[in-house]
Amino acid sequence: MPRGRYSLYDTHDHSPLGDEHFHCATGPSGWRYVSQITTPAGDHAGSVDLTLDELGRPIRLQLHASSWQVRGAALDGVTWVRTDPTGVHATDGNVPAHAFTGASPAFLIATARLLRLELGAPATRVRLVAFTPPVLAPRTLDQSWALTDTKAHSTDNSPLSVDEYQVTDLDTGEQRPVHIAGDVILSAPGMELEELESPPSSFN
Repeated sequence: MPRGRYSLYDTHDHSPLGDEHFHCATGPSGWRYVSQITTPAGDHAGSVDLTLDELGRPIRLQLHASSWQVRGAALDGVTWVRTDPTGVHATDGNVPAHAFTGASPAFLIATARLLRLELGAPATRVRLVAFTPPVLAPRTLDQSWALTDTKAHSTDNSPLSVDEYQVTDLDTGEQRPVHIAGDVILSAPGMELEELESPPSSFN
């Protein structure tokens, strides 16, 4: 069960946004990722709880940020309920999209798992609903994903396979590289792996 810490930063000026302390695990029914997010000062800032089924579909999502809360799942596309800080005015939504995304590294792993891309294959288009801190307002976006490289890196135990993806925002044309080993992000814009207590898990 990988357990560790990501540092989060602003992609424009590289100012620190905080840390995400996580653990995740694969199982016969899919994959689960749980994390607590802290500010640069160490205060609690939110949490992520994401469960995927064996096909990589989000069967349960719970997000918290600045007293906002989102619960969602893949149902007739993706469906969610977003609750305001007072807990009085809940709103729900449904979009014919493939999955969710957001600021957490969990969503990059989840999208890669959902797409299961092959090296050298054409880029695949995916529609996602993004929930971004601090208010977790939903936004539908389109990305294209391509697996551009796979390399084996030597470690103390066994070789570690690292996949490099090119992710393109189809609204802006912005491209970014994402490096994933199993169920752990090694590096991606806005996040870096700082600590890892055990090796990444491999998806079957």
